[in-house]
Amino acid sequence: MQNNWMQDESLKNIDPYKLEFLQALVFESSNLKKEQMLPFLMAVAKRGQEKNVSFSDDEINAVVKVLRKYASPQELSKIEKVMAMRSR
Repeated sequence: MQNNWMQDESLKNIDPYKLEFLQALVFESSNLKKEQMLPFLMAVAKRGQEKNVSFSDDEINAVVKVLRKYASPQELSKIEKVMAMRSR
C-alpha cells in the first residue's frame, strides 16, 4: 500500500505525525506471519505509549475506512484480522 491513503480527505483532521506512525507500522508488518502479529501489535502499543501516540475511536474508524478503500485484497485480509483482534 502506497502512502497516498494518508492524503485522503477523510483524514484531514488527524495529526500527520499519527498517520506517519501508522504508515511505518503498515510497512513493518507487511511481511509478518499470523503468529507474529500479536507480539508485533504489543510492541506497537508500547512504542505508541512511549511516543504519546494514541487514537480516538473516531480516528481509528476513519483510518480503517480509508485503508479499506486503498488496500489490496491481501492487505484487506490483514486489516480485517487486526480489527477482529481489536474487538476481542
